[in-house]
Amino acid sequence: MQLVDKFYRKFEYLRLSITDECNFKCNYCLPDGYQRTHQKQFLSQNEIQNLITAFAELGTSKVRITGGEPSLRRDFSGIIEQVSNTPGIKKVATTTNGFNLSKHAVDWYQAGLNTINVSVDSLDANTFNIITGKNIFHKVMEGVEACVKAGFEQVKVNSVLMKGLNDNDLNTFLSWIKTQPIQLRFIELMQTDDNNDFFNRYHLSGETIKQALLDQHWQQKPRVVNDGPAEVFSHPDYQGEIGLIMPYSKDFCDNCNRLRVSAVGRLHLCLFGEEGVDLRHLLQDSKDKAELKSTILSALKEKKSSHFLDLGLTGGTPHLASIGG
Repeated sequence: MQLVDKFYRKFEYLRLSITDECNFKCNYCLPDGYQRTHQKQFLSQNEIQNLITAFAELGTSKVRITGGEPSLRRDFSGIIEQVSNTPGIKKVATTTNGFNLSKHAVDWYQAGLNTINVSVDSLDANTFNIITGKNIFHKVMEGVEACVKAGFEQVKVNSVLMKGLNDNDLNTFLSWIKTQPIQLRFIELMQTDDNNDFFNRYHLSGETIKQALLDQHWQQKPRVVNDGPAEVFSHPDYQGEIGLIMPYSKDFCDNCNRLRVSAVGRLHLCLFGEEGVDLRHLLQDSKDKAELKSTILSALKEKKSSHFLDLGLTGGTPHLASIGG
């Protein structure tokens, strides 16, 4: 049994949300702050273990632990450890807003975290505050530095590209990564149920960045197994790299290798495509593993060829924190 869909795409990468709560107010995601819309408890460590074991037996080898902000869970280090110790899981990653990073980077690394993505939407402290609603730019950057020192296999910095807010920051970012072993990733702003006006005002194609990189003789690197959706560029004069995530580009979904499970146990075949399939009733007991795997495989048969974002469809996603981005 393998996680392969009808378009012959193989899914070895799971994005697991462990909370939809976030303590930032990013203008592109939760501008009014986190508003809990359900009374459900988030997945327990026992449920997570049963879930990850089933996915690993189906061929998953990489797990990214997401949120909301995953580090808001007090058992975050324990979750990292249990995921990293699951047979078949070769890489454990997380995405964080950096709020708790400077204190816990070493702890997470020692627990088994291989790679880490930190959201830094601008290298200007004032612009960072405007975008995130948090005046803690220097604290987050201390966390990024702590990750580099801790010895992570890879440290990535995510920046959501927004016209008129941070689209002129390319040269500043390039100067920073010239001497830093960091992969900087520009992510195109994506349209969701609740951000139509914001999207229309601030969306900018990543092709503008790509062309600027090519003009400066950056070279695109080939994809490897378990890579995320970024097109990655390197330059011999730079220690760091640039990644571009452009979901509106042609054939973006052709190389999809990711499935998602929400913090309340719903399997999502696409960030934007559908309402998800409930798995939680099968996560209570390891004896349900055969049925759990069968349910996952059956759901995968329904995965569509594309997210159809280019047609203006946003599916059932109210905002990015609701599934885990």
